[in-house]
Amino acid sequence: MAEWIMAALVLLGGFFCFVAGLGILRLPDVLIRMHASTKAGTLGSGLILAAGAVYFGDTATITRAVAAILFLLVTAPVAAHMIGRAAFRQGVPLWNTTIEEGAEEKLHR
Repeated sequence: MAEWIMAALVLLGGFFCFVAGLGILRLPDVLIRMHASTKAGTLGSGLILAAGAVYFGDTATITRAVAAILFLLVTAPVAAHMIGRAAFRQGVPLWNTTIEEGAEEKLHR
């Protein structure tokens, strides 16, 4: 049973990592690409780490996998926010339907 759970987690994780890569290649501007890569990449990596925890099954590996997943959940959104903010402040061209809603005044572009 653990093999089936592990296989499902790896396949789902691989799928989400693939979607993240596809989003980086296909989406039109830096903010949308960053959003796709952060959300799907974090979920995919977390699922693959969970599969590793299921495969090995000992306490040390499970603890490390959970710590790595929590680290990803905390750092990936912060890093994506900082990359998006830096891109916006540098004046990277945005897609024509991206709404700024007063961000220029708040970020001193």
